[in-house]
Amino acid sequence: MAYEVGRTLRRPAPPEEISDWAGPSFDDVRLQNILAPQARLLALHTGTVHSEGPVWDRKSNRLLWSDVVNRRVLGWYPDGRVETMIDRTFFVNGNAFLPDGVTMVHCEHGRRCISRSGVQGDPEPWIKHYQGKRLNSPNDIIVGADGAIWFSDPTFGISIPREGCLAEPELDHRSVYRFDPARHELQRMADFEQPNGLAFSPDGKLLYVSDTSRAAKGDKHEIQSFEVSAAGLSHRRVFCRVGKGIPDGFKVDKRGWIWSTADDGIHIFAPDGRELGMIPTPQTAGNCCFGGENMTRLFIAAETQLLAIDLAEPAL
Repeated sequence: MAYEVGRTLRRPAPPEEISDWAGPSFDDVRLQNILAPQARLLALHTGTVHSEGPVWDRKSNRLLWSDVVNRRVLGWYPDGRVETMIDRTFFVNGNAFLPDGVTMVHCEHGRRCISRSGVQGDPEPWIKHYQGKRLNSPNDIIVGADGAIWFSDPTFGISIPREGCLAEPELDHRSVYRFDPARHELQRMADFEQPNGLAFSPDGKLLYVSDTSRAAKGDKHEIQSFEVSAAGLSHRRVFCRVGKGIPDGFKVDKRGWIWSTADDGIHIFAPDGRELGMIPTPQTAGNCCFGGENMTRLFIAAETQLLAIDLAEPAL
């Protein structure tokens, strides 16, 4: 398949302020040092259908994210332009960079796999099966400090028509996996009702995973934490829950704060699980990431928009 890349969807232009935005709310004074009360919520692009998987491309100074239903990966540049980076995807959701900073890995709902791609070209399926059975529909993905790839595998992409291809699951579990590229070894690390977002603590000693079965007729809308060691995952516990919607995707900053999506915006939690405040968004936020010059911008992938808010200090 020949992918159409470089098509301009937005010409260079300043971002648009969300004019009727009420501003952030604060439950802890510590957040006011990072997120000023007068901070503005910016709309960088409009026109997506279910934005997801934002990742900052340090080498090319741009933000990449998935337009899941429109089946493309987009790129936003600091001058305001937006281009199609990969077209006619197989419903790509989560994205991440490998340690070389060039090779990307993608969660594909359509082909039910983890694929990889270079600067340009077709993403190629890479991780497709667990113990001889097809994966469900990989959703979110991160890369550990040791180069291992971790990803979640719920059933959303085979049960929601607009996000993938309807199919019966071959696996009788929905899990988080760890893939060792050097050994080409895939390990099943933990099971969930519907695993979704995932991130490590700054020191890599904790893994956070959201269980979002509330989006599939279940009742889970929480982030769980695990201790990470060479032996695997242990000391599982519920870290926090969001009141509205689900903690679809989230990121952890250098302080160990968790910036989690929900139906009403981004909720920020301290490492002890206490909520510090929130950033309301006009649409349901699906995922977020840090980026920009000196890593002082929070990008938010909402339903039809790419949003952003600037921070007073570097997040990473």
